[in-house]
Amino acid sequence: MSIAEERPGDEHVRRVHVRAPGKINLFLGVGDLDEDGYHELSTVFQAVSLYEDVIATPADDFTIAVSGVADPDAVPLDDRNLAMRAAKVLAAATGYDGGVHLDVRKSVPVAGGMGGGSADAAAALVACNELWRTGVDHGRLHELAARLGADVPFALMGGTAVGSGRGDVLTPALSRGRYEWVLVLDDEGLSTPSVYRAFDLVMAEDLQADPARHAQRRSADPVQVPPSFFEALLSGDPFALGQSLRNQLQAGSFRLRPQLEELIDRVRDSTAVVGGIVSGSGPTVAFLCESATGADAVAERLREQGRTALRAHGPVRGAHVVSTES
Repeated sequence: MSIAEERPGDEHVRRVHVRAPGKINLFLGVGDLDEDGYHELSTVFQAVSLYEDVIATPADDFTIAVSGVADPDAVPLDDRNLAMRAAKVLAAATGYDGGVHLDVRKSVPVAGGMGGGSADAAAALVACNELWRTGVDHGRLHELAARLGADVPFALMGGTAVGSGRGDVLTPALSRGRYEWVLVLDDEGLSTPSVYRAFDLVMAEDLQADPARHAQRRSADPVQVPPSFFEALLSGDPFALGQSLRNQLQAGSFRLRPQLEELIDRVRDSTAVVGGIVSGSGPTVAFLCESATGADAVAERLREQGRTALRAHGPVRGAHVVSTES
């Protein structure tokens, strides 16, 4: 079935508003480099209630405007922008010969490890599919999303899912309950490639310093998500999930920005906090709390200390049409 809901007689849609969620990597295992220079990944995504909104309107060409960012230069307005690329990929795949104007309204931190750009791309795919009435089904949209980046298919899916390969091969994960998060932002983003390079350096230094210990740690620390993690998800218990949160890639984030590790160590001792982790490649840090009331209190304390702290919950649905106008 197409993601775009069919509305007989509504042939001249002039505006489509789509919303897509940011994500947290609850688990991120990083394997060795493959022949293409990519790491094998095993991850568990959770979509959370920080959203990117994309409004698509007809145009002769492909144009984009972005709002909701402190630094307008932080988000490109050309083919480097994933939303723009997504629209062009869909047009090429369907033979659509028109254009679109995309109005992107951001709430997910830029370069924060929460997949904001990927959410933009997923939202653009759904919005253009609806606006142009191209009728591409979910499976095909997933294929197009995978061309754009490893996190884009999950932004389409939402909920909680296991990602393998480069993170784009998805399997829905059974999960119970609602989880309350406090997300602490950093003043400056981190580029994902730089974090992976730093991670590789950390692993190389570990290998050189103590080959036996490094080999033991890698063999005892497999890329696969352990069964105990899925048991925690199924339990719906934030304490169990908090103990299972894990991100191997954060070793690279800590190398580039040691204060992130200090922040996690300090805030994780708060009574209401049951776990803390760098989100993806960072620098956003996600703290899982025992309850909504506890999370509100933790966020308020962090703000009093001068930190930018956001509240969110998960899991939430993936990219979806909010409204259309004819």
